[in-house]
Parts: sequence; C-alpha cells; structure tokens
Amino acid sequence: MKDVQFVDWFYQGWDGPLRVIVVGTLAYLALIVVMRITGTRTLSKMNAFDFVVTVAIGSTLATILLSSDTALVEGVVALALLIMLQWLITWMATRSEQVTRLIKAEPVLLVRDGQMLRQAMHRSRVIEADILQSVRQQGKGSLDEVSAVVLETDGSFSVISRPIDGEPTALANVDRDVVARGV
Repeated sequence: MKDVQFVDWFYQGWDGPLRVIVVGTLAYLALIVVMRITGTRTLSKMNAFDFVVTVAIGSTLATILLSSDTALVEGVVALALLIMLQWLITWMATRSEQVTRLIKAEPVLLVRDGQMLRQAMHRSRVIEADILQSVRQQGKGSLDEVSAVVLETDGSFSVISRPIDGEPTALANVDRDVVARGV
C-alpha cells in the first residue's frame, strides 16, 4: 500500500491538471457546438423536463472533466446524445399534444378577479407571500387591480391586470375547470 502524504491530497503531478485543461476545453467547445446546432430552445427558460436534462448534461460534463476513465470522445457522444434526445422530445412535443402533456406541467390559475384560489395554491405549494411579491413586481398595489395570477410551467408567475376587455384568451390553456369553478 502506498504511503499517502498530506501533500498528495493537493498535488499529484501535472498529468491531472493538464488533462482537465485540455479535455475540459475541448468538451466545453463541443458542448457549445452541439447546443448551437440544436437551437435556442436548449437555452430557454426551464421547465421540469429541461431541468432534468440540464442536470444530466452538467453531470456528464463533470465526469468528462474529472474521470480519467472516460475518454473525451465518449463524453462528447454522451453530451450530444442528451442534447439530441432533448431536441427529439421537444420536436415531438410540438407535433403531439400527448407528448406535450407528458413532459410539461399545465399552468395553474392562482388568483381570479382579485381572489386567491387557496386549493390551487395548496396543490401547487405556493404561499400567499409568493403571489403578493409577483403582484408587487408588476407595480400593482392591490389584488383588486389583478384579474389573474398564473403559475407558469417554468415556475414563474404571470400577472394579468384588470380590466380584461372581452374573453381572457391568455388563459386559454389554463385548466378550465379551475377557471370556471374559481377553485
């Protein structure tokens, strides 16, 4: 068994750092190229599906950088595979409502006509303070100035001001049962 010195924890020669610099630079450049090829959707605001892919990409990049057991080509293929699978799933989602429902949550109506919808807030694990903050960020001083607050699929809040002239078409993909019941 090799006698481990205190210094070994900090420095084990130049091979490791040089590999990280060379492989890290090449893997980073390959990641940028693949992301540019697949388009800006890869870099958009994240929903849960995008978050999972992003974590997987980060984990793969870390493995490429830090594991000498993983060759650069294998790592780049893994990165390209993850990004291409994301591209394929989002391509399918633009063509199939079932795929869209599978990978994306529905927006949730949290406030309707100035009234907080407590059941929807509870199901979405949103507290009153979150809603009030989003309303203030839109420059509103009162919920009476708000027609609706929607929890979007990416976790952000949309605040729709009063009055709405005509049918609230921006709420078209929000759960109609919730809108109708005012639940």
